[in-house]
Amino acid sequence: MEKYKEVERSIITTYRKDIWSKFIKAVQDYELITENDKIMVCISGGKDSFLMAKCIEELIRHGKFPFEAKYVVMDPGYSDYNRKMIEDTANELNLQVEIFKSDIFEVAGKLSPDSPCYMCAKMRRGFLYNKAKELGCNKIALGHHFDDVIETTLLSMFYGAEIKTMMPKLHSDNFPGLELIRPLYLVKESAIIAWKDKNELNFINCACSFTEKASREDISKRKEIKELIRELKKKNNDIDLNIFRSLNNVNLNCIIGYKIAKTYHSFLEDYDK
Repeated sequence: MEKYKEVERSIITTYRKDIWSKFIKAVQDYELITENDKIMVCISGGKDSFLMAKCIEELIRHGKFPFEAKYVVMDPGYSDYNRKMIEDTANELNLQVEIFKSDIFEVAGKLSPDSPCYMCAKMRRGFLYNKAKELGCNKIALGHHFDDVIETTLLSMFYGAEIKTMMPKLHSDNFPGLELIRPLYLVKESAIIAWKDKNELNFINCACSFTEKASREDISKRKEIKELIRELKKKNNDIDLNIFRSLNNVNLNCIIGYKIAKTYHSFLEDYDK
């Protein structure tokens, strides 16, 4: 059996419970993919986005309704080595990808030398939305997973002083008719790593000199949050699940204040009613 077929089979057999079932649950529970959608699947070159692409490919083949997918890689300034690695991995997984070039790494470093990651993320989003419009897509799929959701929630609390999370889908404010979806929303990173290792697959990480520098200097806030969760799970293995469940179980009677759109509401508004 060709390797890509073994990889595909492992998703629905060995990792049926930890990957495939959770992928399907997110798609169904959050209504991420519907009939006749045309989805631009964004592949960064990492394990998460390549797995997402293979799951979507499987759903196209065996799902209950028709939809289309375009598999796209945006090259923000990868080295020749990393770009070739992405191309080789796509070939190994039998994925027909379109690669288009941008100069995001270079520009982000010039515009925001102190916080290039923020600028890079903002610019990436704009390039991807424009590409989706060019391809006639109505949705953009990103490879964020369950751990990303939990980490983002804690980052918002600890460093942003607000309670908010990474949503399973979002309408674009600046590109009417386009929607962002996250099909791996319920899939844990540990399952993705296990799938990668079992199939002996190699992927790039961010491949950005700024990220590499941040990792060496140990200043990554997300890394700090990852380590915190890892420590907490030693005492309570369900700590990440409980954080996630709390986002589905907000008791507004015990919240001091909250925002809807940009309007702030205090508990005092209804306190004496």
